[in-house]
Amino acid sequence: MKANEVRKLSASELEEKLAGLKKDLFYLRMQHATNQLDNPLKIAQVKKDIARVKTVIRLKQLEQ
Repeated sequence: MKANEVRKLSASELEEKLAGLKKDLFYLRMQHATNQLDNPLKIAQVKKDIARVKTVIRLKQLEQ
């Protein structure tokens, strides 16, 4: 996910995206703990996506 794509989303879409990413991160951590995770780098990618979404949410809050 690119930052430009995140900035185009509305506030409600960002909240939904954040909830989905957090759920994905939870499942990835569970798979990692049970040694079922194929690509451990996916965890880092999801964490970075969460940070991007949170940053854009905060920027939109400051604009208001």
